Amino acid sequence: MKSVCHAGLAALMVVSHVVPTTAAEEPNRGAEIYKQQCASCHGGKGEGVADAYANPLLGDRSIGELARYIEKTMPEGEPEKCVGDDAKAVAAYIHEAFYSPTAQARNQPARVELSRLTVRQYRQSLTDLVESFRWSNRVKEEHGLKGEYWKDRKTRKEDRVQERRDPVISFQYGEESSVPGQIEAKEYFTRWTGSLIAPVTGEYEFVVRSENAVGLWLNDMWGKAVIDATVKSGDEKEFKTSMFLMGGRAYGLRLEHFKSREKTGSIELLWKPPHQQLEVIPERCLSPEHFAEQFVVTTTFPPDDRSVGYERGTAISKAWEEAIISASLEASVYIDEHLNELAKTKSDAGDRVQKLQEFCATFAERAFRRPLTDEERQVIVTKQFETAKHPDAAVQRSVLLSLQSPYFLYRELSGDNSPYNVASRLSYSLWDSIPDRELFEAARKDQLKTPEQIRNQAERMSRDPRAQAKLREFLHQWLKLDQLQDISKDSEAFPDFTADLVSDLRTSLYLFIDDVLQSESSDFRQLLLSDALFLNGRLAKFYGADVPADAGFQKVSFEPQSRAGVLSHPFLLAGLAYHSTSSPIHRGVFISRHILGRSLRTPPVAVAPLAPDLHPDLTTRERVIVQTSPEMCQSCHSLVNPLGFGLEHFDAVGRFRDQEKGKSIDAKGTYITRSGQEVPFNGVRELAEFLAKDGETHAAFVEQLFQFLVKQPIRAYGDTTRDELTQHFVENGFNIRRLQADIAAKASWVPAIEKTAANVSP
Repeated sequence: MKSVCHAGLAALMVVSHVVPTTAAEEPNRGAEIYKQQCASCHGGKGEGVADAYANPLLGDRSIGELARYIEKTMPEGEPEKCVGDDAKAVAAYIHEAFYSPTAQARNQPARVELSRLTVRQYRQSLTDLVESFRWSNRVKEEHGLKGEYWKDRKTRKEDRVQERRDPVISFQYGEESSVPGQIEAKEYFTRWTGSLIAPVTGEYEFVVRSENAVGLWLNDMWGKAVIDATVKSGDEKEFKTSMFLMGGRAYGLRLEHFKSREKTGSIELLWKPPHQQLEVIPERCLSPEHFAEQFVVTTTFPPDDRSVGYERGTAISKAWEEAIISASLEASVYIDEHLNELAKTKSDAGDRVQKLQEFCATFAERAFRRPLTDEERQVIVTKQFETAKHPDAAVQRSVLLSLQSPYFLYRELSGDNSPYNVASRLSYSLWDSIPDRELFEAARKDQLKTPEQIRNQAERMSRDPRAQAKLREFLHQWLKLDQLQDISKDSEAFPDFTADLVSDLRTSLYLFIDDVLQSESSDFRQLLLSDALFLNGRLAKFYGADVPADAGFQKVSFEPQSRAGVLSHPFLLAGLAYHSTSSPIHRGVFISRHILGRSLRTPPVAVAPLAPDLHPDLTTRERVIVQTSPEMCQSCHSLVNPLGFGLEHFDAVGRFRDQEKGKSIDAKGTYITRSGQEVPFNGVRELAEFLAKDGETHAAFVEQLFQFLVKQPIRAYGDTTRDELTQHFVENGFNIRRLQADIAAKASWVPAIEKTAANVSP
């Protein structure tokens, strides 16, 4: 049983509908056949053989699927030796002994592993740790910025001509004034204040355009300007800066505009979010509320391991250690520069040293997510103030000790279910950050013992913007948006498919996801079934929707008979396509892995797609069938292709089509469930309707969300955990936000932690 065919056995997709009872009644016979015909290549326990087939035989296929494939291909070169009842018997043995998820759980029980903070968790924790010493605010429903208009720079309150809320900052005054009839055009001054809300984490470019004097302050409204053109010289009209921001957080913003000697006046505030094009900052990302400055660490970290499908903090490298040292030094410098503010003291205060000691103790306590022991307080606080030459130096030492301690860098170093560990698990599952004061106080009062107490905290915390931001990030990863960064198409075939249009498509999908999440029902099924699409004038023109050319983004019902939720969203369709043609393979793999949760291994041999010009008369579907017809391909493509064919009504840029190459589009497909049921469908809407009500889809979504939130394998929390959470998910109307709280509550109480994942010395 050797060659590329073995990848098919491990990642099998071919289906058999009925498994006779003889397969289950003869386990000894199946074991004997396996020993004689299979073990030499696959190992006695399916573990793989280094010089034959090294990959273990693991998967989620049914006994029938295994039997069908074995009968057609195994042993290699002599498949006639294992057919009929023999194939079924050995398939039953393989499935029960080591192949199925149940067998895997029995043979290699999952463990809750000791884990360091991921990069995202480290950044979030450090920001919230510093912010916990400042006042806080909440984003309210109103959007835009507060605008105050004066005749000149003498910004006395009594001289203010007008105060209003401006949705966006894009004004072309020309030779008029900022407030015609009340302010003269010769000279005027405007100040906008509020906050900017970053939709995703990453590097943002900010641009202010004006022929007049301007200044921009971001994340420090009254400190140093990030763009300072308040003293205008020369003819420069565009001013830029860049800043790393964390998604879902609000950053204080102040923008000033002063027109004096220039003949005309204008001002625009624009940004370029990660993977998008330059645009005027939209109203939905602005708030008139003020927010305190947030510390954002700028140190570059090595990426976290995502080999199992979600980020894990299980790997320790020299690059990671160096990044931790650099980031902690960066934080200590920032704290030193803002020390009196954070410690609530003054440089000449008589009790300043005492206040600084209290600050250090509280800082360490919040960093460790629990009270300090007497010994820790002595080392981290008392000793530093006794030996440092200056109290400020003692603070820096204390901060560095706290931030470089394993008690900060690791989620928890004890595997017990103490109230502080429960609180930490809740906060990191929901926020990727430290507990807030209310949660910490609940732990202090021993109010995290009962399921009801834990559930109440989880529900409260799930309403926090940080929980919503984490849920949004999960859906972005679930849809592979982080991997779809450079979508370009054949300029001759699609001349209007520009970078600006792609940027609009990404925004459109972001808005659709947020619309589902923020709805009262937060219904998972709407991600698959909704006929709504967010379109602006540019997208509407390209895709043929009835929306005014100058319209901003609005929710419209578009091609309701032909489209269905994210599966037919043009951004996803364009991303899962080739340069000039659709790609049923890419689309089918996405549905298999991300929606249905099926296991697919990397193809054993890299095969380039057949070029369309080699078969000019074939449709994409016909060309894919030809390319994947070999038996070694069919082991996977018998599942992948039919799912992808269901989306063939959409071309390489996600536009609907009825024909290709002069032939009617064939969007029919069939899916064989794990239980062997054959489900036919025709087009994306029928496919989406099946997926939305399918138990495999629900369980896959629950498992993927659990592992994204908790950063641990779901099986480590019990063999029935996935099924229980899935049942609650269905009973609660598929409410995604409630599922998030359910998962956090479930993961807050864990079995003993396996301390083998990282080399740690507490």
